[in-house]
Formats: sequence, structure tokens, C-alpha cells
Amino acid sequence: MNPQASIAHYRITSKLGEGGMGAVYRATDTKLGREVAIKVLPEAFARDVDRMARFEREAQMLAALNHPNIASIYGIEQNALVMELVEGEVLQGPLCFETAILYARQIALALETAHDKGIIHRDLKPANIKVTPEGVVKVLDFGLAKASEGGVTSNPGNPTISPTLALGMTQAGVILGTAAYMSPEQARGKPVDKRADVWAFGAVLYEMLTGSVLFAGAETLSDSLAAVITKEPDWNKLPCETPPHIRRLLEQCLRKDPRTRLRDIGDARIALEQPDAAGPATTAASDRRRSRLPWAVAALLAIVAGVASWFAWRVDSPGPRPLTRLNVDLGPTAMTGVNLTAAISPDGRRLVFPSRGPDGKQQLAMRILDQAQPTLLPGTENGSDPFFSPGGDWVGFVSDNKLKKVSVLGGATVTLCDATYHYGASWGEDGNIVGALNLLSGLFRVPANGGKAQPFTKLEKGEVTHRWPQVLPGGQAVLFTASPSAAGMENASIRAIWLKTGVTKTLVTGAHFARYLPTNGSRGHLVYMHLGVLYSAPFDLARLELQGAPAPVLEDVAANPTFGGGQLDFSQAGTLVYLAGKGAGQTWPVMWLDGAGKMLPLLSTPGAYVLPRFSPDGRRLALTITGGTGTDIYLYDWQRETMTRLTFTGHAHVPVWTPDGMRLAFQSSADGFGIWWIRTDGSGDPERLLDTGTNSVPWSFTPDGRRLAYFEGTGATAYDIWTLPLDPADPQHVKAGSPELFLRTLSDELAPVFSPDGRWIAYRSNESGVFEIYVRPFPPGRGGKWQISSEGGMYGLWSNNGRELFYETLDNRIMVVDYVVDHDSFVPGKARVWSDRQTFFTGSSNLALHPDGKRFAVFPMPDTSVEQKGSVHVTFLLNFFDELRRATAPK
Repeated sequence: MNPQASIAHYRITSKLGEGGMGAVYRATDTKLGREVAIKVLPEAFARDVDRMARFEREAQMLAALNHPNIASIYGIEQNALVMELVEGEVLQGPLCFETAILYARQIALALETAHDKGIIHRDLKPANIKVTPEGVVKVLDFGLAKASEGGVTSNPGNPTISPTLALGMTQAGVILGTAAYMSPEQARGKPVDKRADVWAFGAVLYEMLTGSVLFAGAETLSDSLAAVITKEPDWNKLPCETPPHIRRLLEQCLRKDPRTRLRDIGDARIALEQPDAAGPATTAASDRRRSRLPWAVAALLAIVAGVASWFAWRVDSPGPRPLTRLNVDLGPTAMTGVNLTAAISPDGRRLVFPSRGPDGKQQLAMRILDQAQPTLLPGTENGSDPFFSPGGDWVGFVSDNKLKKVSVLGGATVTLCDATYHYGASWGEDGNIVGALNLLSGLFRVPANGGKAQPFTKLEKGEVTHRWPQVLPGGQAVLFTASPSAAGMENASIRAIWLKTGVTKTLVTGAHFARYLPTNGSRGHLVYMHLGVLYSAPFDLARLELQGAPAPVLEDVAANPTFGGGQLDFSQAGTLVYLAGKGAGQTWPVMWLDGAGKMLPLLSTPGAYVLPRFSPDGRRLALTITGGTGTDIYLYDWQRETMTRLTFTGHAHVPVWTPDGMRLAFQSSADGFGIWWIRTDGSGDPERLLDTGTNSVPWSFTPDGRRLAYFEGTGATAYDIWTLPLDPADPQHVKAGSPELFLRTLSDELAPVFSPDGRWIAYRSNESGVFEIYVRPFPPGRGGKWQISSEGGMYGLWSNNGRELFYETLDNRIMVVDYVVDHDSFVPGKARVWSDRQTFFTGSSNLALHPDGKRFAVFPMPDTSVEQKGSVHVTFLLNFFDELRRATAPK
């Protein structure tokens, strides 16, 4: 079979193999740039219209099997099946016991996913199972033979590779499967169901443990079928260290009568995941391995054993339990997350946290609590803020401005959608994820299998951001934090939205990062952070109402009042995991940064600083600072080392200097959204420039001070750029004219900044799917647009020398582009690295260019080095649900 050089947009590169159901080729997807496998169907098959129609219908059904342990089907093109290309080795035994069980768990998960969708494999065998170099099992050819009938060849001399013989489903009298792995009912040609896969799973597990085919030695296909029907497995071939519960599992899977066989592969998975079911029959080899563990690891395992005993005790014993506190070292490579350090799975068995990979870069690690060491999750480089799926089999996270997921068993990561910012996500039982994926917006919802994120909540009057959602049990409502400030959450509110009606209600004011804990069914507890203290109150889930006065329950939980995050997570069984003390990134200093990457102190006293802006003369630095009274604007005279508070409302954000340095414009949400300004010498009261009623953010004045550029979020067309003319007849420019639209598209346009000559505006847009920096002429009638960045950009900053435009990359490094102006044309040069020093991103603008054009004010990256600070420890609170009930019970 010699196909053409390409099929649709797939370029054939090499042949991988050939069988009765066609030849398989390696190909390149020229649209997506990925390698795929293409199975070209036999011509006789392709000419049968009915057969092809049935095949296409079944392929569509099989394409829905989205699971990390199942090789994906991408589509059908020109009588060819396009599939995931799985690199790796075909499964072979014998394997060591631990590896065999690890692989068996993954096979069982794949079958369970298929069975839940009504799909039966019917031809499970080692030849249809591959193991990737990362140790991820991939089950291949899921149901591909269901639409075939006849026309295939068999190999009578080798019953382990005899192909599936024919049509359809559970039709009686037709043999389906490979002889050495088919169930007795298959061998007799009787109708089959998912229990046939259970038998094949037992046969594969037997082979992994023994290295022998279950009924080896048959000379012909008929002999092999007869052995399946009449002979019993040779249990003596199992290694002597095989635990009793695995022997029992094999015996249950390989019962010849399907009525007495293990009915569900999910039960096999549970048996494999619960080694404690082996009881006292612990092997001597296991004892020897355990005795060699370092004392610290042994201590951790003792803790885990205590946790396991606690779970058993909780189930068997009535009444409340005393609160038990455990401090656990995450290991020498663990790192402290800015918003969340450790996420615990719903069943309490797994912990995921940021760690340093072999190259020193951040990567997510997972520790199964009954194992000694964590393992890195492949594909999670630069990952942060992990969260689990409801079943605990997937971990969601954000990395490289994308929301992604990865199976807890490893395998390829799946990109779900863009996430330029990330302030929490929650995975609902309905298969959707609700997340805060932008800085100044409501929440979004995206399918857990990926797709375009759709707006989910709308900002109300006085709000600039929604963050830290939790899909509540039952999927009827979502909890979230609503804030009047993008950087400073102590004045935020805890709100909930009903999914059916879209109606929202405020639950608590002056709080952030709320979580509902199912302490007592539908009458659980609401916990939230306020001023570094975790509060709790009884909560009616059905009515979304507090049932009592909040009370403080923990005073040592780390939180981030700037971003609104809380360093805590919980399992459904009642275990709370948290980071004690101050959260990483809660406060930080301000530093000078030069082009050589050298940093020197500018403002040594740490604070919750954002949006630094130098005065035109460079002597003062305006800062937005968040404290216990809210967010206000301060002026720091860095030469005299004095700090002056300029606003006192607790709702002032985004300072913008006028060119003469006499005033600062700023955003206020104290009385609805508006743009105000105030004299910088402290005299006079703030004056309103513009009453917008929606989230409008001032950003830059023209050099003559007679026009202010700002961006505004309307919801209908995302963020648009406007300019506000100031009355030229007014010598003080206090009176403003009517706003004028500068740029509106269906994409976001933000952060407009005028060039030193006022002829150009640099801004940020995500029109390409990624935020980049662009330049357009001002006023807009001249036309033209130039893209400045090519790999992502956040904020543009013009140098006063009229030759350089700086911008910050998505990973918070500084680039510079030389430019020239040729009449009405803007001619940018090639972007080059100005400083490769990564700065700390605070959720909004985090750097300011000094007027001399030679140095920046920046926030340094927090030091998460364990060499400097010691290992990362988290605290486990067992029986925490009992403690909440006790703490909030009527006295």
C-alpha cells in the first residue's frame, strides 16, 4: 500500500507498520505542527459505502475518549484514520511488581473511561499497549475493529497477534478478539460486554507479572481458543512476592463464567490503588526496602500511616474528633507559591506543589502520601496554582499564560485556553472549569476538555475584578471574590452566583478567598481570609446564607491581600492543608534595575506596592499601596527617603503624572467608577475629571497635558482605548470635554501611553490570541499600525530620548526597540533584551522607567530558595471539619 505523499494537510513521512486493517504511517500535521499516526484503510473497505458510514460514526464516538492513557483519534481524512502518534515501547513482561501495578492502574483507568461511555475494547493485549519514555501507558486501537467485517488475515502460528476477526458489537456467532487474550465467551462466539475487557485485563496483568502468556504453548489458533475455554491459569507462575489481594484480583478477573467474574474494571482499579488491602502479608523484601529509608522519610511515612489510621477511625467511630496538627516537609526542592503552595486531592491521597526541576526551573511535583518521594509532573514547567478535578484524576494549573491540565498519572499536558492572568480556578462536576483568567474582568467558564473561554460573571458597579472561584457542591452556584481594586483585596467582598438564574448575592464584606467546606452536608461552613486571619461561619448551601456570626479559627494561615489569594486547600474527608505565616509575595521592596541586570535598593521597606510611576523630574515615585484601610496613592521622595500619603479614600488606584508634575490623575471606585485628579503638593481636594460608571483606567497624558488616554471595559467589546480632552480655554485644565474613542475592536486594547512628541500611542492588544505591544499614530486619522513585540508583551514605556521604546515581556523581563520616524511612518528596529533579570509581577504594572532612560524602578522576585530559607513546610490539620463545628456551635 503506497499512499500519496500527503493526505489532506498531513504530510506522510515514513511507514510504521501494516496489518489486516491497513497500513500505518507517521505524518506531520502541517496546520498544528505535530506528529500524528495515520492508518490508511484497505481499498475494499473504503469502497463499501455502508461500512464506511458505520466506521465514521463509530470513529466519532471513539474520538470522545479524551483520556491521558488512551491514544486519541483526531479525525478521518480521505479514507484514513488520523490518530495520536505514541512514541514508546510495546508492553512486555515480566516487570517488577511495582512497575506492573503502576501500568495496570493506568490500563484500568483507560478501560474505565471507555466503559463509562459504553465503549468496549474487545482486543486488549500487550501489542495494543505502549509505554512512553515517561512511563505513561497508552492503550491503542480502542474499538477500531468494530466496523470491520471480513477481509482480514490471521496468523495461525501466533495466537498472541491474531487480529480481531470481525463485525460488530456483540453479535453472536462471530469471534472477536485476539485468541490468547479473549474471554471464554468471546472464544465461543457468544455476545460479549465489558466483562470481556475485564478478562483481557487479567490476562495482561498476569503476563506483566509472570512474563508468560496466560495460555501459551498452543500450536494453532484453534488450540489456543480451546485452552481459553477449558484450561485454568497456572497460578504457580506468579512471583512468590505477589500480595494476596493481587492474586485475588487476578482470580476474580479470570473466572470463566462472566456471571461470577469481576463486573467492573473500576473495582480492579480500586483494588490496585489500595495496597493496604493486602493486610498483614507484607513481604520481607518490602520490609527490607522500608528499613533502608532515611529517618526523615520514615518519619513522614509514620505520619501518613497516622493519617490513614485516622481515616479508618473516623469512619468506624462516631462523634467529633480532636484537632490534630501535623507539620510536613515537602522536600529539598519544594518552592513556595505566590498564591497557593500546596493543593490536596479530594480524597486526601495526593499533594501537588511547585518544585525545582533538574534544570532549576519551577515545575509541579506530586507526592502520593503513602510514598516516600515526590515525582515531577512532566509538561508542567513554569506551572503554578494547581487545582484538582472533582474525581482527583486531573490537575489543572497555569503555565506560560495558558490554563492547562495533566493527568495525575502523567502523560501529555492539555492546553485548555489562554490565561494571561490567573487568579484561581475551580473544576465543576458538570465538566466545566470556572476561572479568573484576566486582570480586570469577571470570571470565565471553559470546558474541561478545552475550548474558548466564555464570560461567566459580569462586574457590577464599583467592581474591577472577580477572583478565586469555587464551584459549590451540586454545581448550582459558584463562590467568588469581588473587589473594587485590582491590587488590594482587603476591601473585597465574598459573593455567590446562581448558575440557573445568574443572580448574585453578597455574603461577606471586607474579606477575600472564601471556601465552602462540606462539614455537614448542605449545612456546611464558609471560611474566608480577613487581615491575615481565617474566619468561619455556618453556611446553608441550599439558600447561600450564613447561619451564624463569623468567628476566627486560625491566625497563622498565609494569605496574599494584594492578589486576594489564600494559602490553603482541603480534602472532602476534612483535612486542611495550609502554609503558615506570611505568604510569599505579600510585601516586597522597590529596587533600581540597570541594563546590566544590577539591582540596588530604592525603597528598602517592604510593602504591598503596585503601579510605580516617576514624576517628570524623576525625584518622586508615585505608588499604589494596599494596607488595612484599603488602597491609596503615596508619593516617595527617594532622595530624601520620605513617604507622603496623597489619598485617603481606600479606593484610589493607578496614579498618572501630569507633564508639569503638579497633579496626579487616578482611578477611584469609592463612589462608582470615575477618574479623578489631585494636586501633588497636598493642597486642595481631589476633583472628578470623568464619571464613567464602569471600569475606566487612566494611563498617560499628552506632552502638553491637554489630553488623557485611558482604557475602559464595557463587556460588549472587551477593553477599548479612549482619550479625554481637557478644556484648552481653562488655564488650569480642570474642565474636561467629552471622551473620544481612539480604538475599539473585539479584542482587548489596554495600557495606552503617548510618545514624547505626542504623535504615537503604544498599547497592548490580544488580537493575535496573545498580548503584544503595538503602536498607532495619534490622532488616529493618519492610519497605520506596527507590532513591536513578537513573543508577548505587557506594558510599553517610551524613553524621553525619542529613539527607544521599552516593553515588558510576558515572563517579566525588559526588552527595548530602537525606532525612527519617517514622515508619517513609524519604523521599529529589532527588539533586543535590555535586561534578562526577571522582575516580580504584582498583578498590575510592576515597573517604571526613570526620566533619564537608563534605569527602572522594579519589584524584585521573592526569594523562594530553600538554601536561603530552609525547606518548605505545610501544616496538615486533621479533623478540621469537627473543629469548625465545635468552634461555631452555639455556646
